[in-house]
This record gives sequence, structure tokens and C-alpha cells, in this order.
Amino acid sequence: MSEARIPTNKRVRSAPSVTRGSAPIAGSHSAPCVADTAPASAATAQVADLLVAYLEQIGVEYVFGVPGGAIEPFYNALARSASRGGLRHVLARHESGAAFMADGYARETGRLGVCCATSGPGTTNLITGAACATENRVPVLAITGQSAMHSFGKRALQESGGGATDTLGMLAHCTRYSSLVTHPDQVESKLVNALVSACQTPQGVAHLAFPVDLLRRPIDARPAYDLRALLQRPSLADEGAVQALCAELGKARRLAFLVGSGCGEAIDAILELARMVRARLIATPDGKGYIDPRHPAYHGVFGFAGHRTASAVLREEPDLILAFGTSLGEWTSGCWCGTLLNGRLVHIDVAEDHLMRSPMARLHVRGRIRTVCERIIELLRSERPAGFCGDPKAEACLPEDRLLEPAKFLSDAVPIKPQRLMRELGRRFPAPVRFLADAGNSAAWAIHYLDVPDRRFADRPRSAKRRNWLNVTMDFAPMGWAIGAAVGMARGDAASPVVCLTGDGSFLMNGQEITVAAQECLTVVFVILNDGALGMVKHGQRLAGAEPVAFRLPEVDFVRFAESMGIPGCVIRSPADFDALDMEAILRRPGPFVLDVRIDGEEVPPIGMRLKMLGTAK
Repeated sequence: MSEARIPTNKRVRSAPSVTRGSAPIAGSHSAPCVADTAPASAATAQVADLLVAYLEQIGVEYVFGVPGGAIEPFYNALARSASRGGLRHVLARHESGAAFMADGYARETGRLGVCCATSGPGTTNLITGAACATENRVPVLAITGQSAMHSFGKRALQESGGGATDTLGMLAHCTRYSSLVTHPDQVESKLVNALVSACQTPQGVAHLAFPVDLLRRPIDARPAYDLRALLQRPSLADEGAVQALCAELGKARRLAFLVGSGCGEAIDAILELARMVRARLIATPDGKGYIDPRHPAYHGVFGFAGHRTASAVLREEPDLILAFGTSLGEWTSGCWCGTLLNGRLVHIDVAEDHLMRSPMARLHVRGRIRTVCERIIELLRSERPAGFCGDPKAEACLPEDRLLEPAKFLSDAVPIKPQRLMRELGRRFPAPVRFLADAGNSAAWAIHYLDVPDRRFADRPRSAKRRNWLNVTMDFAPMGWAIGAAVGMARGDAASPVVCLTGDGSFLMNGQEITVAAQECLTVVFVILNDGALGMVKHGQRLAGAEPVAFRLPEVDFVRFAESMGIPGCVIRSPADFDALDMEAILRRPGPFVLDVRIDGEEVPPIGMRLKMLGTAK
């Protein structure tokens, strides 16, 4: 998962000598705030300008959102910032899309993602995206507007609280922090609380709500504090546990490493440690993208849509199983499989709530994963400079050996098999392309079959975190997430193309967000697995012997849909259709492209584990 990275190359202005909050709150008859693209002077600066100044200070580049009356002063402040080369707003089509974009941006850059919405339904539309980012530990700040304070309790339009719909309370249940700012003197203290809650462990979403009249209130807009050092993540590790783990490694001959989504900045150290002790590597579904599929020690994905070769590594009962940066939830633990969760497990994580899910483990190592691994490497090199004998059976595992149905991976059948589609996508989109797979069958097909030959992971973003070439959501997986997240990821690094794998059901939910990629001139290829159905629902019902109901979708030509919005595309019916595409030209083009792929809808995705958990597997 994304590590919060706070740049330190901007100078902070000195603390103001005036007392904040000396001006009266604007009344109901105050003049409307008109957008002003000139920098706010000391006499005209508002609370909204102070908020923007702090976002500038910590290196925020973009704010994703949808405007409205209750948050208008914040947009005026954003316009003033943009005019002087500061923050820039990216207009989403729906607030959930804005939250997904902030999620994707944070994953790509390691920076804080920021989204905003107006009061009432604008705020409630953020909830799904906020819950997704929180459950998947992505650092995001959500800023929302509220009706004027003097109207609280009077049933003002889109009011929250006072007997009205409590949007603040709603977001409190799916964020790390949620608070209403009611006075200028609260702005800095509550902003600090929100940023620390979002960026420090466990990462997630922090929410601040501002009444519209408070955002307009005059204030000295110079930040009084430098928040960058406060938000740096400490490099801490439990030295006693590290020493105990080194002792265990010294006695073990057969080792397995499980790489989870929290290993982004630590993966190089993990791979070096695996080489030293000759461990076999397996990955969780959301950790797959950190490992080169051609790595000689890699045996595939364990968990949802995983590989039999990965399960075999655990069935052979290694002496130790080191699990790095994983929540051990349903999909990442193979439905809490006993071959993983046993007395041979060593759970290494910075998150206390992750460690709580493995009480049966032989050892828990708390701390920043990169620091833990580097310390272990240092100790092992000093104690065993000649290295370890390792597992004599730790032979390489070829990618084709992992597949459930390798023949379909090579099939020329029409309509195109989803398995073959994954092969073509991996072959035709080289590094540094990043993939996002949406919830549903898109994720299942990608986790099991998507491969990227000869990827060497040479490219890196501006942070020390290695890119995850395959991004999926685990503990909270909303349909349509990948569409917005792909836009945010591309906005985070416009020089590297993004490929979004989504289904026709997800696209009919959130497909309008592709127009944001067009407006921003972002290179995103939207690959729509089109089978006229909610695929996971359809196959789940069939595999469970349930009634076939409520899964059919209308036939939609998504290329014509895209062309109506000025976005080019192509229909893919067979593997041969890819040969007619100039993929290099598509990836060079500044703007999105749609591939409407008519897949064989009768192919059953690898979703058996999910049905087992639901108790419907036959």
C-alpha cells in the first residue's frame, strides 16, 4: 500500500504574529463570494486560503472533486492557488469518482490524495470511495462543505446535523478521523489531527467538514506550523523481535515468504533477504504486482483467484512462513487457511490491527517493514557471511506451471477467451504500464492469468516506493473503483500509461469518469470485459446451483459510447484483432482509448474460494 511521502523542498513562511479568529462570522445576508484568481492579500485572505496554504506546504498537487454552493469558497481559494502555480483542481463527474481518483493518485505517488465535495448528497456520494481507501490503507484527505452555521437546526438545504441527515456521522464510520470545523482557531489543530490520521499508521481517509460561512471568514492565511516533519513516517522496528526472528532463521532450512500489499517501499529488501535465505516467494492478490513474474523463486499468488503452485508451497510445510505487510483478511489468507495460519507463521507488519489477526503465529515483528528487513540482513551478514544452505528443493517455478487452464491461455477461439485476453494484455503493454483490475471477474482473471514478461522494475516514482504493476482492492472492493483510480494514477504520473480492466457492469456504473481522462489528456486504456452480464453474479449462481436471476445486462457498444464523448476506441472479438491495433501509437497518444472486448461469457473465472466462504460452493 502507498506510503505517505511528504516533500521537503518548499519554504514555510514564518508564523503570524496576529491572533486568529478576530473577525465576526459572516451573516446570512453577506455578499456571495466571487471567484478571484489573484493571490489573496493579508486583508482579503479567508479560512479557505489557510487550508489551501497547508495543502501546498505538504506537497499536494491536485484536488479531485465536484463543486457546489457550500464549498464555493474553497474552490475560490483553489483558483487563486492555481493562478500562482499551486494546487490544481481536477473535475470528477461524480463524487465517488473523485474519491477513487484521490485513491489512485496516492497509490501512484506515495503522496496524500485529496478529494472534496459539497454538502448533503455531495458528501454522501464520497462514502463508498472513502470506505474503500480506508479499508485498503490509502492516505486520503476528504474536504466537504456544510450549510452556514447560523442555519444549523433550521432544515437548511442539504444541512447535516440538527435533526437532519448526519453526513458527519456517516463518514465517521468509514474514516480514520471525521470532524466539523466550527471556528477559525480550530482549523490548524483539526487539520493536523486529520493529516496525521490519514498519513500515519494505519493509513486511511481523514474527513474535515467546513460550514460555508466559516470558509469565508477573514484570517491570516500564512501557516503557523511546518507539518512536513510531523508527517514523516518513523523508521522503527522491535529490536527484540528482530533478534528472535534471526535466531529462528538460523534454524530453518525451508522458508516461504508471503508478500502483501504493504511491501511497496520494502520489496527490494524482502527480495534480498529471500535470496540470502533461499526462500520461496508467494504473494497475496494485492501484492502480486511487486514481484517480477519471472523471478526464479516466485511461485504465484496465494488467496483469491490464486495459483495451485503457491498453495503447494504452504502444503509442503516449510519450517517458517514469513508474511510481510498483509491484513490476513478473507482474500489474502485463502479464507483463513490453516496451511498459512499456524505455529510456523511469522507476521511482520507496521499495523497493529493486522498483527491481531494472527494470534496463532510463532512470532510477531512490529515495525516498518523495510527497516525490519534491512536490520535482519545486517545481522545475518555479520553472523553468517557465507550465507544459508537453503532448501535443496527450491527449484524455479515457470509462469505457465501456475495456470489453472493453460490451454485457454493460448486459445485462438472466438469470442476471445478471458484467459487469452490476459495474455495479450501482458504481452502488448510493456513496462512502465500499470494495470488496475476492477472488482468482480476482472480482478479474478487478472490475479490468476495476467502476466508481464521480462518486466525488470527499473522505473520508480519520485518516492522510494516501487510501483505496483497490478493494483486491485481487497478488503473493500467497490465496482467501478478502477475507472476513477486509473484516472488518478495517470494524473500522478502522466508520462506512464495506465491500463484499466473493468467489466461492462462496472463501466455502466462509473464509465462517465473516462471523460475526465479526456479532459486532462491522460493516457489511460480502458479495457472493458463485455459479456452482457454481471459476470461474478452469473457464475456464482451457476456454481452454487442458485436461481439464475438479476445478472443480465443489455448489449452495449462501448466504442460508440466513447466516440459520443470524443474518445476513440476499438471492438476486440478475437486475438487476431489485436494485430490491427498500433499499440505504440495508442500509448503515445495524450488521451484515453477504449477497448470493447467481447469475451466468452461462458468461461468460469477462478472464484471458487469466494463461494466457499459464502457457503455456496458445490
